[in-house]
Amino acid sequence: MSVAAFSRFLQKYFTDQTTKAWKCQKSLLTLFYKVLFMDSQHPPLETLQDIKRMMERSSRFISLSGWSGISAGICALLGAWAAHHRIYNYIQSRRGGSYYRHEVPSLNDNAMLLLHDLWMIAAITFATAFISAFLFTWVRSRRNGTPMWDRTVQRLAWNTILPMVIGGLVILRAMQWGYFEFVAPGCLIFYGLALVNASKYTLGEIRYLGYGQLVLGIINLWVPVDGLYFWAAGFGILHIVYGAVMWWKYERKS
Repeated sequence: MSVAAFSRFLQKYFTDQTTKAWKCQKSLLTLFYKVLFMDSQHPPLETLQDIKRMMERSSRFISLSGWSGISAGICALLGAWAAHHRIYNYIQSRRGGSYYRHEVPSLNDNAMLLLHDLWMIAAITFATAFISAFLFTWVRSRRNGTPMWDRTVQRLAWNTILPMVIGGLVILRAMQWGYFEFVAPGCLIFYGLALVNASKYTLGEIRYLGYGQLVLGIINLWVPVDGLYFWAAGFGILHIVYGAVMWWKYERKS
């Protein structure tokens, strides 16, 4: 091959590559223009929305049911009522005092029996709330075709359980020292932190439920004698309100 022929070959090769690069850039600019200026009725917008939904499914667990929050809140209110009734009966029989005057008896055998009963009420309340919330979420997950246990759910569970386990250990140690007035605010605060921490891996609205728990828990630190009422408001009423809002927003039309 002569030098002139080789020179023509190189010129033709680079000309072709330049043309291909320009066509590629033109296609990208055209696609960008269509995405930027398409209206809500344009079919590609629906495609982009589908892509967004798929990305959310891959990074967030979006099958939490509003009925899960409602059922958990109802269980919490029933548990709070049972605990209130048990404490009131104990104080009335022990000292003839009034629960509403915040008379707290000293620890003895009857008080230890009271603590045992409260532990049982708490365990039953937690078990029923968890099972009911799980069942409603499982039903919605089946309906949406999303798995109940994948990498996203594992991250959600870890970020929820870790603050709650640490909080449980702190509360348990406080009870061993006799600081029972910190049980209710401790539950609210650490549960709120768990919800805020887990909001990255599920519906973002759950962080507002966490903020509500934190506010109630912090206020309760200055009003410790009304801990049971704050606990019922946080785990009961806020859960019901949150569940109703989530059902209205995500499940009503389905």
